[in-house]
Parts: sequence; C-alpha cells; structure tokens
Amino acid sequence: MQSFCPNPDCARPVDLLDLSQDKRKHFRGSCPHCHMPAAFRSPEALAAIDREYQRKVSAGTLRGGPADENHSPPLRVLVEDVRSLWNVGSIFRTADGAGFGTIYLCGITGSPPRKEIAKVSLGAEETVYWEYHPNPVTVLKELSGDGVQIVGLEVTGESLLLSQALSERLIETPLCLVLGNEVSGLSPQVIHYCHRICHLPMKGMKESLNVAVAFGIAAYALSESYLKDAPVA
Repeated sequence: MQSFCPNPDCARPVDLLDLSQDKRKHFRGSCPHCHMPAAFRSPEALAAIDREYQRKVSAGTLRGGPADENHSPPLRVLVEDVRSLWNVGSIFRTADGAGFGTIYLCGITGSPPRKEIAKVSLGAEETVYWEYHPNPVTVLKELSGDGVQIVGLEVTGESLLLSQALSERLIETPLCLVLGNEVSGLSPQVIHYCHRICHLPMKGMKESLNVAVAFGIAAYALSESYLKDAPVA
C-alpha cells in the first residue's frame, strides 16, 4: 500500500507497509526521499479529500468572506483536520472578535457554506476572509516564503508557554497561528514547518483543551499584544 509525501516539492510515492498507525489511522514515519517527518494518509483518505476538493472547485466554494489583492493581515490562523463543524464555527466567531484577518481551512476541516458552521459563527464566515486547501503544508510553505512567522499551538518537547514567548518577544507579526486535530493535534509535517511551537498551561488532570477554546485563549493573547495599534487589513 502506498501514499504520497505531503511535501509539495517532493510528492513522491511512499510505501506504508512498514509504518505504524496513530490514533487516526495515519501512518507515521519520514519520507524516504525528502526525509520530512509526516503522518501519511491512506490512499482511501487521500481520495476522499480529493473528491471533496473537486466538489468545492465545481461549486466555487474554495474561499469566501471579504478580501482584496492586497489582503495581508498581521494575524491569521490555519486549521488542520478539525472535524467538528461546531468547532470550526466557533473559530470563525473568535477570529472575527480577536481581529484575525484570514482563516485557512485545511485537510478534512469543514468549510462554509454549512449550517452547522453558520449556527455557531453567527455569520462570521461573511466577515473573515477564508480559504480551503487540501494540504496545509502548501499554505505554510507559501506563507513562510512571504515572511509570515508560523506559530503552532501544540505541546512538544521543545514548545514554550505562549505567555513566555510573548513576554520574551519571540513572536513577530505577520504571523499565522496553527491549530491541529481534536485527537492527534498537529501533524509532524506541519510541526516541521512551524518556526515556533507554543502551548497553554494545563493545571488539572487533562492534557489539552478543546481546540476552539484553546484558540480563543491564544487568539486574544496575540491580539492584545499585536493589534493594539494595528488595524485589521
């Protein structure tokens, strides 16, 4: 069984037979060609995402909300594989309130128009510019090339408290905050392209927050730090 490397500059076939599966049935390993760490999707999962992408292309629903050719907001968010449409709706509403100018919806993340999103977002999908992309790595490589700092919200062995990163001025704008799946968090390939990984403090028994709640906390911390004098583009 084969998949393909999610690095768009590689995209070569990868044999999955010797790789272990994670909680979401993705195959964990590194590309034997470009050596990028990755969670490889099964051929069936890739086909399902491609079908959904082609449907969006046909329907003209790959992007929405207000934007122009010079749209370059200081704060953006990329959402990787968030399955819950209610979480997506909440992220839209928080992005609007905190002044995030762009949302990138990637992988299996649902995108407008969906009634479940609209019910929670209260129409924020009409006030915040958004795009859908099958592969988040494609977006991150382009943003990085444009000088946007990529900040992953995840707990890793090298992650810093978000408050520490802010107090030490380790985060700069323009930036793109990256959110991961409700179960498995950020994929290895996305972490690979993050310039910095930050996490929120957990003081109880649970190891993580709901993704929309975590975004709300991080979004307002970033907004208060960087949008006090900066208008939303």
